[in-house]
Amino acid sequence: MPTKISNIESLARLHLNEATPRFWSSAELTSIITSGIKDLWRDIADLKQEHFLSDAAVTLPANSDALIGVPIDVHKVYLITPASLSETSSNKGLIFKPLDFNHDTFQAARTRAAIDPANDIIYYAITAKGGPVEAPIIRTAPQVTSDVSITYVPTLGDFTTNSTVPIPGEADNALVAWCVAYARAKESEDRSPDSNWMSIYATEKSHLLQSLGLRQYQEPSYAEAVFAHHW
Repeated sequence: MPTKISNIESLARLHLNEATPRFWSSAELTSIITSGIKDLWRDIADLKQEHFLSDAAVTLPANSDALIGVPIDVHKVYLITPASLSETSSNKGLIFKPLDFNHDTFQAARTRAAIDPANDIIYYAITAKGGPVEAPIIRTAPQVTSDVSITYVPTLGDFTTNSTVPIPGEADNALVAWCVAYARAKESEDRSPDSNWMSIYATEKSHLLQSLGLRQYQEPSYAEAVFAHHW
Protein backbone atom coordinates (compact mmCIF):
# COMPACT_ATOMS: atom_id res chain seq x y z
CA MET A 1 0.00 0.00 0.00
CA PRO A 2 1.43 3.42 -0.93
CA THR A 3 2.88 5.44 1.93
CA LYS A 4 1.91 9.05 2.57
CA ILE A 5 4.49 11.67 3.46
CA SER A 6 2.59 12.19 6.72
CA ASN A 7 3.43 8.58 7.67
CA ILE A 8 7.13 9.16 6.97
CA GLU A 9 6.96 12.29 9.11
CA SER A 10 5.34 10.40 11.99
CA LEU A 11 8.02 7.69 11.87
CA ALA A 12 10.78 10.29 11.76
CA ARG A 13 9.28 12.10 14.77
CA LEU A 14 9.60 8.91 16.82
CA HIS A 15 13.39 9.07 16.33
CA LEU A 16 13.41 12.82 16.98
CA ASN A 17 11.46 12.31 20.24
CA GLU A 18 8.92 14.88 19.13
CA ALA A 19 5.54 13.31 18.40
CA THR A 20 3.87 16.73 18.62
CA PRO A 21 5.45 19.49 16.48
CA ARG A 22 7.37 21.97 18.60
CA PHE A 23 10.94 22.37 17.38
CA TRP A 24 10.28 20.97 13.90
CA SER A 25 7.13 22.03 12.07
CA SER A 26 5.22 19.66 9.82
CA ALA A 27 5.98 21.88 6.82
CA GLU A 28 9.68 21.76 7.66
CA LEU A 29 9.83 17.96 7.80
CA THR A 30 7.68 17.64 4.67
CA SER A 31 10.20 19.81 2.83
CA ILE A 32 13.07 17.60 4.03
CA ILE A 33 11.25 14.41 3.02
CA THR A 34 10.53 15.90 -0.41
CA SER A 35 14.24 16.53 -0.98
CA GLY A 36 14.90 12.90 -0.01
CA ILE A 37 12.30 11.69 -2.50
CA LYS A 38 13.99 13.68 -5.25
CA ASP A 39 17.41 12.33 -4.30
CA LEU A 40 16.12 8.75 -4.62
CA TRP A 41 14.22 9.59 -7.83
CA ARG A 42 17.38 10.77 -9.61
CA ASP A 43 19.22 7.49 -9.08
CA ILE A 44 16.20 5.26 -9.70
CA ALA A 45 15.60 7.03 -13.04
CA ASP A 46 19.23 6.27 -13.96
CA LEU A 47 18.67 2.53 -13.45
CA LYS A 48 16.93 2.60 -16.87
CA GLN A 49 14.22 0.18 -15.73
CA GLU A 50 11.41 2.55 -16.75
CA HIS A 51 9.95 3.08 -13.28
CA PHE A 52 8.80 6.59 -14.11
CA LEU A 53 7.97 6.49 -17.83
CA SER A 54 5.11 8.68 -18.99
CA ASP A 55 3.52 9.49 -22.36
CA ALA A 56 2.36 12.73 -23.94
CA ALA A 57 0.92 13.68 -27.31
CA VAL A 58 3.06 16.25 -29.09
CA THR A 59 2.85 17.61 -32.61
CA LEU A 60 5.26 18.27 -35.44
CA PRO A 61 3.41 20.91 -37.48
CA ALA A 62 3.81 21.50 -41.18
CA ASN A 63 6.95 23.41 -42.12
CA SER A 64 8.18 23.48 -38.53
CA ASP A 65 11.62 22.61 -37.18
CA ALA A 66 10.58 21.72 -33.63
CA LEU A 67 7.91 19.74 -31.80
CA ILE A 68 5.17 21.68 -30.05
CA GLY A 69 3.26 20.70 -26.94
CA VAL A 70 6.29 19.19 -25.21
CA PRO A 71 5.48 18.94 -21.47
CA ILE A 72 7.40 21.12 -19.04
CA ASP A 73 8.20 18.13 -16.82
CA VAL A 74 10.34 16.23 -19.35
CA HIS A 75 13.54 15.02 -17.68
CA LYS A 76 14.77 12.44 -20.21
CA VAL A 77 13.28 11.36 -23.53
CA TYR A 78 12.98 7.61 -24.07
CA LEU A 79 11.19 7.46 -27.41
CA ILE A 80 9.70 9.65 -30.11
CA THR A 81 7.47 7.85 -32.59
CA PRO A 82 4.48 8.57 -34.82
CA ALA A 83 1.19 8.24 -32.96
CA SER A 84 -0.07 5.80 -35.58
CA LEU A 85 1.99 3.21 -37.45
CA SER A 86 -0.85 1.15 -38.92
CA GLU A 87 -0.86 -0.08 -42.50
CA THR A 88 -3.20 2.75 -43.50
CA SER A 89 -1.35 5.48 -41.63
CA SER A 90 0.42 8.22 -43.55
CA ASN A 91 3.22 7.78 -40.98
CA LYS A 92 3.91 4.15 -41.84
CA GLY A 93 7.65 3.50 -41.81
CA LEU A 94 8.52 6.89 -40.31
CA ILE A 95 11.38 6.72 -37.83
CA PHE A 96 12.66 9.38 -35.41
CA LYS A 97 16.37 9.18 -34.58
CA PRO A 98 18.39 11.29 -32.11
CA LEU A 99 21.34 13.20 -33.52
CA ASP A 100 23.50 16.11 -32.41
CA PHE A 101 22.09 19.40 -33.64
CA ASN A 102 25.42 20.41 -35.19
CA HIS A 103 25.97 17.05 -36.91
CA ASP A 104 26.53 17.29 -40.67
CA THR A 105 23.62 14.92 -41.34
CA PHE A 106 21.26 16.97 -39.18
CA GLN A 107 22.26 20.21 -40.85
CA ALA A 108 21.89 18.65 -44.29
CA ALA A 109 18.41 17.42 -43.35
CA ARG A 110 17.43 20.97 -42.40
CA THR A 111 17.96 22.07 -46.00
CA ARG A 112 15.61 19.46 -47.45
CA ALA A 113 12.11 20.28 -48.60
CA ALA A 114 9.24 19.07 -46.41
CA ILE A 115 8.82 15.34 -46.93
CA ASP A 116 5.90 12.93 -47.06
CA PRO A 117 5.77 11.51 -43.50
CA ALA A 118 6.21 7.88 -44.50
CA ASN A 119 9.18 5.56 -44.94
CA ASP A 120 11.72 8.19 -43.99
CA ILE A 121 13.86 9.34 -41.06
CA ILE A 122 13.33 12.46 -38.97
CA TYR A 123 16.31 13.49 -36.86
CA TYR A 124 15.79 15.22 -33.53
CA ALA A 125 18.00 17.08 -31.06
CA ILE A 126 16.97 17.93 -27.50
CA THR A 127 17.94 21.45 -26.43
CA ALA A 128 17.18 23.96 -23.63
CA LYS A 129 17.09 23.25 -19.89
CA GLY A 130 14.18 20.81 -19.61
CA GLY A 131 12.02 20.10 -16.58
CA PRO A 132 11.27 21.40 -14.11
CA VAL A 133 12.69 24.72 -15.34
CA GLU A 134 11.11 24.73 -18.79
CA ALA A 135 9.95 22.38 -21.52
CA PRO A 136 12.92 21.20 -23.61
CA ILE A 137 13.05 22.37 -27.20
CA ILE A 138 13.14 19.29 -29.45
CA ARG A 139 14.38 20.40 -32.86
CA THR A 140 13.70 18.23 -35.91
CA ALA A 141 14.82 17.89 -39.51
CA PRO A 142 13.67 17.60 -42.22
CA GLN A 143 10.30 19.29 -41.93
CA VAL A 144 7.09 17.26 -42.10
CA THR A 145 3.54 17.13 -40.78
CA SER A 146 3.00 14.33 -38.27
CA ASP A 147 1.25 13.55 -35.03
CA VAL A 148 3.90 12.29 -32.64
CA SER A 149 3.86 10.51 -29.28
CA ILE A 150 6.69 11.09 -26.84
CA THR A 151 7.67 8.71 -24.05
CA TYR A 152 9.70 10.35 -21.33
CA VAL A 153 10.75 10.40 -17.69
CA PRO A 154 8.93 13.29 -15.99
CA THR A 155 10.32 15.39 -13.18
CA LEU A 156 8.58 15.29 -9.81
CA GLY A 157 6.01 17.91 -8.89
CA ASP A 158 5.26 19.52 -5.55
CA PHE A 159 4.32 17.49 -2.48
CA THR A 160 2.23 18.08 0.63
CA THR A 161 1.94 16.10 3.83
CA ASN A 162 -0.98 14.19 2.25
CA SER A 163 0.91 13.29 -0.91
CA THR A 164 1.79 9.69 -1.66
CA VAL A 165 5.48 8.81 -1.80
CA PRO A 166 6.14 8.07 -5.53
CA ILE A 167 9.23 5.92 -4.92
CA PRO A 168 8.88 2.15 -5.61
CA GLY A 169 10.60 -0.66 -3.74
CA GLU A 170 9.71 0.04 -0.09
CA ALA A 171 11.66 3.27 0.39
CA ASP A 172 10.17 4.19 3.79
CA ASN A 173 13.26 3.41 5.88
CA ALA A 174 15.51 5.40 3.56
CA LEU A 175 13.24 8.45 3.69
CA VAL A 176 12.91 8.25 7.48
CA ALA A 177 16.70 8.16 7.81
CA TRP A 178 17.06 11.10 5.42
CA CYS A 179 14.45 13.10 7.31
CA VAL A 180 16.01 12.50 10.73
CA ALA A 181 19.52 13.26 9.44
CA TYR A 182 18.57 16.62 7.95
CA ALA A 183 16.16 17.52 10.75
CA ARG A 184 18.94 17.07 13.30
CA ALA A 185 21.06 19.48 11.28
CA LYS A 186 18.93 22.17 12.91
CA GLU A 187 20.39 21.14 16.27
CA SER A 188 24.04 21.27 15.22
CA GLU A 189 26.16 24.37 15.23
CA ASP A 190 27.39 23.92 11.65
CA ARG A 191 23.93 22.85 10.36
CA SER A 192 25.34 19.62 8.92
CA PRO A 193 23.09 16.55 8.67
CA ASP A 194 23.66 13.84 11.27
CA SER A 195 26.44 11.57 9.95
CA ASN A 196 25.11 8.39 11.60
CA TRP A 197 21.67 8.80 10.10
CA MET A 198 23.18 9.69 6.72
CA SER A 199 25.12 6.43 6.89
CA ILE A 200 21.86 4.58 7.54
CA TYR A 201 20.30 6.40 4.59
CA ALA A 202 23.21 5.46 2.31
CA THR A 203 22.83 1.79 3.26
CA GLU A 204 19.07 1.81 2.76
CA LYS A 205 19.44 3.61 -0.57
CA SER A 206 22.02 1.11 -1.78
CA HIS A 207 19.73 -1.81 -0.93
CA LEU A 208 16.79 -0.07 -2.57
CA LEU A 209 18.65 0.55 -5.84
CA GLN A 210 19.90 -3.03 -5.86
CA SER A 211 16.37 -4.40 -5.45
CA LEU A 212 15.12 -2.19 -8.30
CA GLY A 213 17.97 -3.02 -10.65
CA LEU A 214 16.18 -5.72 -12.65
CA ARG A 215 12.42 -5.89 -13.19
CA GLN A 216 12.04 -9.27 -14.92
CA TYR A 217 13.60 -12.69 -14.48
CA GLN A 218 11.84 -14.53 -17.29
CA GLU A 219 14.78 -14.12 -19.64
CA PRO A 220 18.47 -13.49 -18.83
CA SER A 221 19.83 -10.07 -19.66
CA TYR A 222 22.50 -9.77 -22.34
CA ALA A 223 24.46 -6.81 -23.58
CA GLU A 224 23.96 -6.24 -27.29
CA ALA A 225 26.96 -6.15 -29.58
CA VAL A 226 28.01 -2.66 -30.58
CA PHE A 227 27.10 -3.10 -34.26
CA ALA A 228 24.44 -5.80 -33.86
CA HIS A 229 21.79 -3.69 -35.58
CA HIS A 230 23.91 -3.73 -38.77
CA TRP A 231 24.13 -7.53 -38.94
